[in-house]
Amino acid sequence: MEKVYRTVIIDDEESAIDNLCFELQRYSYISVEGKAKTGTLGLKIIERVRPDLVFLDVELPDMLGMDAVARLEGYVSWNMKIVFYTAHDRYVIDALRAKAFDFLLKPVEPAELQTVLSRLCKPEYIVHNYMPPVTADAGKPFVVTTPTGDLRFLHTSEIGYFRYQSARKIWEVALTNGTFLPLKRNTTAEQLCAYDTAFTQIHQSYIINLHYLIMVQDNRCIMYPPFNSLGELVVSKKYKKKMIERFYQL
Repeated sequence: MEKVYRTVIIDDEESAIDNLCFELQRYSYISVEGKAKTGTLGLKIIERVRPDLVFLDVELPDMLGMDAVARLEGYVSWNMKIVFYTAHDRYVIDALRAKAFDFLLKPVEPAELQTVLSRLCKPEYIVHNYMPPVTADAGKPFVVTTPTGDLRFLHTSEIGYFRYQSARKIWEVALTNGTFLPLKRNTTAEQLCAYDTAFTQIHQSYIINLHYLIMVQDNRCIMYPPFNSLGELVVSKKYKKKMIERFYQL
């Protein structure tokens, strides 16, 4: 039997609620169980409904959406995902810090909503403490070679992305510890993408780990921490289709 996600919408704009409800009607597994125009009422509805999914406006009359999430700390004992949505994309980093499952801009675009709900149905993308679901032994181990001939044993979970340094004509890998590891000169993008299906090329100079990808906004990749402050990961038109195909292969 198909799982039905009990959903609550918290937004002070009636038209925004109506628009979102209209779009959600397309999905048989989404059931809107409550609506609120203030954070205070929204928190009460969450307590009563115990929803699986909450669409939460960032700016409410009585509080910010991030403040509402803070009030839920230590209270929500069930698996509840929060999608922030707002007309202002400047809130995206705050949303991540507030442990959002995802982020949408108003007016909600059907394609973007579909992307969010697709992630909702992928159990491997459950967010816990705003970190992606990769563990120390996630993915097959593999060996890379540095320019000095040293061998380095890595796991998928240690890698956020690869970037090509044209001045040195080498690829280097960005690791979760904040360091960059240079790879031997003859390493190719094809070889890197072959290590794991999560590695996909988004640009001539960039290959990302899809497990760390939250969304693509204005052709820029928004990543989970510790790679959430990057602005350089731009998806070029040449690689966009392939990136989407690889995402659905995960």
